[in-house]
Amino acid sequence: MSVELQERTEGTAVEGEALTDGFHLLIDALKMNDLNTIYGVPGIPITDFGRLAQANGIRVLSFRHEQHAGNAAAVAGYLTKKPGVCLTVSAPGFLNGLTALANATTNCFPMILLSGSSEREIVDLQQGDYEEMDQLAIAKPLCKAAFRVLHAEDIGIAVARAIRAAVSGRPGGVYLDLPAALFGQTMNAVAGAQSLVKVIDPAPRQLPGPEAVDRALNVLKSARKPLIILGKGAAYVQEDETIKKFVETSGIPFLPMSMAKGLLPDSHPQCAAAARSLVLKEADVVVMLGARLNWLLSHGKGKSWGEPGSKKFIQLDIEPQEMDSNVEIAAPLVGDLGSSLQLMLQGMDNSWKQPPVAWLDTVYAKRDANVAKLTQRVGADTTPMDFSTALGALREIIADRPDAMLVNEGANTLDFARSIINMSEPRKRIDVGTWGIMGIGMGAAVAAAVETGNQVLAVEGDSAFGFSGMEIETICRYNLPVCIVIFNNNGIYRGTDENPTGGEDVAPTVFVKDSRYELMMQAFGGEGIYATSRDELTKAVVNAMDSGKPTLVNAIIDENAGTESGRIGNLNPQSVVKK
Repeated sequence: MSVELQERTEGTAVEGEALTDGFHLLIDALKMNDLNTIYGVPGIPITDFGRLAQANGIRVLSFRHEQHAGNAAAVAGYLTKKPGVCLTVSAPGFLNGLTALANATTNCFPMILLSGSSEREIVDLQQGDYEEMDQLAIAKPLCKAAFRVLHAEDIGIAVARAIRAAVSGRPGGVYLDLPAALFGQTMNAVAGAQSLVKVIDPAPRQLPGPEAVDRALNVLKSARKPLIILGKGAAYVQEDETIKKFVETSGIPFLPMSMAKGLLPDSHPQCAAAARSLVLKEADVVVMLGARLNWLLSHGKGKSWGEPGSKKFIQLDIEPQEMDSNVEIAAPLVGDLGSSLQLMLQGMDNSWKQPPVAWLDTVYAKRDANVAKLTQRVGADTTPMDFSTALGALREIIADRPDAMLVNEGANTLDFARSIINMSEPRKRIDVGTWGIMGIGMGAAVAAAVETGNQVLAVEGDSAFGFSGMEIETICRYNLPVCIVIFNNNGIYRGTDENPTGGEDVAPTVFVKDSRYELMMQAFGGEGIYATSRDELTKAVVNAMDSGKPTLVNAIIDENAGTESGRIGNLNPQSVVKK
């Protein structure tokens, strides 16, 4: 051990001098910046840090797996606009948390992953330390920024840099590497307090240029069939009134992406969600608000978008490199969404003309016809239940409880729920997001309950639930108001596939028939209910939402009801070679 490191570890205090250490400096740095909740899993070398953080007033929620703690931190960041904090052990624990960190970065959620690690001198010489790994090098390609802290006096500035990196510009994930010896380093308490940093204006506004605003308005004025697409980025910024004013002043139909549902109510007269195919194909000018032309929108091209070159795009985004990512953007407007929309509203004076009546009539006639068909389908009471029957029951429950948080994942369970369950308030729907990965459900449910205090309804496919199901113990341990509904159709997509060889092994997509998931919840002290009909499902969920008790409802769905890969079967190639 070097002399310098030994002094830092053991302290060189004069008699009577007050000392602090790495543990307390990190805690104080987080608290100074109003980061008062940590999601994580305890263990070497951060066990005592969790204990001390709790003792000093930080809420520390301990999970059964780091990935789900990370997913919770990411969702916390989305809901609060502050970095959600995840704490993991070294190496394998870090790698588990890294999946969530990468997902947070892809989804533009602010998050900080704190991980204990081995000492540099051991890692660099590859001497075989306990859980040795060069974590910083591994994290860098998968997050927005990554830093290592070697000295206690640098903890304050490191936390400040992590916060600013996580929330400024396009938000994302940040990694802080914390070698074990850092926690035990000591320094003068007064000097330590002076080394901490309170971050000022971590996400400053970025105004677009006047010429960019004028260009966007001119393109919009030329539209005969305009469309607005709202992405989850529009929900994240919490500029709800400005967005509402822009949409209503423009008179343009809007299409919400799944996590933007409720930014304006799905019942809003300009909502075109039920006419999605028509508006995407027929629109001539498309305004993108916090949305990206990625795979969720077929990259802005292909059959779903009509004839090539038939559209002009106006894109409002804080990230310049997002422009022209898939198709030409006729009017890029780079800046924070609130400022950009306010400037556009200033240019939409009293002479602003509403879209042509013929376009509006076409869109809303198609929407109303599709809504009528959907209403009839979800109102049916089939036995056994199919996805429409079960989601129709949940649709009514959510309509009566607009403050409730809806967490949703699965294949068919997710895809059908997007169109069936309406949302009326912003940031109340959390799903798999941009990557479309399974396993976010229980972590998201925990964060939704902790950060909002509201009742949470987590609607899970049986396959999706399997990724994070053990976290129901976490939900019960903290007595969180979470009701989980598992759509149980005995497998991935459906439970009817067969082994083509006729062997003893079941098909790769098939689970144990009639699994009793509700008994798992009962084992941890929660409410577990088995529901085979619409009435049983409704009664169970209403009681759970009213009581606030941790509840799991095992909803039995017809195993024939699912479709391959939900509604994105085109992304699942199938072999055409027969042997």
